[in-house]
Amino acid sequence: MDIIYNMQREMLRRGYSSRTICTYIECIKQFMKFNKKDLKCTTKADLKAYIDMYIDKGCSGSTVNVNLSALKFLFENMLNKRLTLKICYSKTPKTLPVFLTKEEVIALFNAVNNEKHSLILEIIYAAGLRVSEITNLKVRDLEFDRCIGWVRRGKGDKDRPFIIAKILKPRLIDYIKNNNIDNGSYLFTGRNGKISVRTIQEVLKHAAKKAGIKKNIHPHSLRHSFATHLIENGYDVAAIQPLLGHNSSETTLRYIHMADPKMISIVSPYDELNLKKLNSSPMKSKDGN
Repeated sequence: MDIIYNMQREMLRRGYSSRTICTYIECIKQFMKFNKKDLKCTTKADLKAYIDMYIDKGCSGSTVNVNLSALKFLFENMLNKRLTLKICYSKTPKTLPVFLTKEEVIALFNAVNNEKHSLILEIIYAAGLRVSEITNLKVRDLEFDRCIGWVRRGKGDKDRPFIIAKILKPRLIDYIKNNNIDNGSYLFTGRNGKISVRTIQEVLKHAAKKAGIKKNIHPHSLRHSFATHLIENGYDVAAIQPLLGHNSSETTLRYIHMADPKMISIVSPYDELNLKKLNSSPMKSKDGN
């Protein structure tokens, strides 16, 4: 299994995310179980047979593609064998992401009474964060004087700033103070330290049901809503892209003084909503659901 270990170390050196590394390693383990041959003796026919197995099972295009990518990395980067398989990468369906209207966002937030849960969902939307980014957020990552927060080692192992909505700033400060959260601690905690992704998914599911939202939404839907509402508010794609942390050869925002002033001046879509509707909702309790 030295090849597995060496492949893992090589991907770490190249800055691959932990999720990609785990996925690639699992793909190679499955291939080795299927193939039974020494990797150095593996032929193109063996590789095609393995990929055809997934196609015959009716697996999704993304499953086929990730296995092809893992095999390509293994043979080209670890075994120095040029992988010239004439297999077209399987197409994945191009579907529009699910997002909420502004009215649905308000209804969703009004359906949450627990202050911690409310803050979690509102920050995901207000800053366009991934669910993994909110679980890893620490108090020291928040710069309230500039209304800027930091995603540390996000997707692609990059740091990037995000907006702290003005309406959330005093609530966050009070939440940290009232719960005596240390500067180096996770902002939102759970049973095993930081709050789990599963908990956030369940909070959102419960809130959507209570708000009468029929769409099949998940935490990433709030991120889609963030981007969509910024577009609706007149911001262009170039200004939004750094906030989403999408790959760009020119953009690596590691320190606040390197951030584009145009990006920093963007107002969170949460501050653009009709806040009178939010103010008309019942007072949130710390112990409620």
